Amino acid sequence: MKQKKLYISYLIFAFISFYAYGQNHRFKGYKIKGDTVVFAFDVRDYSKFTQEHTGQIHDFEDFDIENVVVSGEFNLWSRDHWKMKKIDEFNYELRKHVEDFTDAFSWEFKFVINNAYWAEPTKKDPNVAKATKNGRKLRGVYNLKMYTAYPHKNGNASFKLKGYKNAKKVILAGSFNKWNESLFKMNKTESGWELTLQLKPDIYQYRFIVDGHWMEDPHNPNKIENEFGEYNSVIDIKEYTAFKLKGYTNAKKVILSGSFNNWNKHDFVMRKMDYGWKYVVPLSGGKHHYKFIVDGVWIVDPNNSVKEYDDKGHVNSVCMIK
Repeated sequence: MKQKKLYISYLIFAFISFYAYGQNHRFKGYKIKGDTVVFAFDVRDYSKFTQEHTGQIHDFEDFDIENVVVSGEFNLWSRDHWKMKKIDEFNYELRKHVEDFTDAFSWEFKFVINNAYWAEPTKKDPNVAKATKNGRKLRGVYNLKMYTAYPHKNGNASFKLKGYKNAKKVILAGSFNKWNESLFKMNKTESGWELTLQLKPDIYQYRFIVDGHWMEDPHNPNKIENEFGEYNSVIDIKEYTAFKLKGYTNAKKVILSGSFNNWNKHDFVMRKMDYGWKYVVPLSGGKHHYKFIVDGVWIVDPNNSVKEYDDKGHVNSVCMIK
């Protein structure tokens, strides 16, 4: 299995592009071009900056910018490692490959001026988070924020709320955006409201907010009770994963068996290919154990170095879906 390529593809989905939230809405701070994350700082987007050591807030006017650095959770808030390149009078840019990041739910970041001043985004931006230090929120300090979920017309999860045509605004909130009450505005359609997201494989809880009123998805029977005695709707996002066994071309039958099919010995009959055998199965996010059964003989995946003991002492190959 080409696990590294799968991992990189999931990391790409972990970012929001500038224009992912519709033609007239964009998140400032970064965008995606293929497998490259492009951080973009425009001086004209900011009016305030904070002196890191004193906490004093100043105006950007007549401020002499010597350098701009991207600082965030992904680089331990370094003030000098991720230096941006000056493009023109107002714009700075930094390009990073997705492999420079670790997979996470979300990241907070800021732009640092002259290695000592934090550029302050306006609180009205939907991807702005209250900054914290040692678990405590900092007064008047905000960070830009990136989420692992983002709206995309060709995304893998479509959320629909039928009816409610007289509603002024409907918001989609869930575990995929830390229940943000303003980030994901749904689009009005002839039948109701709709929004399509790109989500990494996992099990998520969500609710709709209709003109301030929280409600479950009435058309989704999969739900779980929450701490308020109400229900959150549940969606399981799966990723189609190809299992391949190279060689063994003289075998008569090869079966894929794993924790994802309760170690069934018959159902997942692999297809014979020029290079060996193949089977594609949709998997939920998380860790999955598996083996191949070649003409009745159980074997681990010889092309996958990741193995692990199960609770019965058996060694199995491991597939991680992120």
